Amino acid sequence: MTFYQLLPFMMIVLLIIFIISSIILRKNSLAIELFVEGLKNENSGNLELAIRKYKDALDEVKKNKADSSLEIKIMEKIKLLHTIMEYDKGLHFTRELSKSG
Repeated sequence: MTFYQLLPFMMIVLLIIFIISSIILRKNSLAIELFVEGLKNENSGNLELAIRKYKDALDEVKKNKADSSLEIKIMEKIKLLHTIMEYDKGLHFTRELSKSG
């Protein structure tokens, strides 16, 4: 077989590889997209919305089983935001007690 006879076969194989890789990268980018939205919400002070976006991103990462380092980062962010929200609630409660007392 000559090169010209193998060329269509090679092109089909390359096209299939390209399609599969683009599908895989798209799934990863959705998780990263949600993570970035969570970061933006966290920076703007919308902690509840940020937690929701981080949880959505975590679900996507677990669904794809792709990037464990991203999964760890997201779980740490969620824990940190829960801690910050609990601290804010305690601080708000302390201020109310000091005003009424």
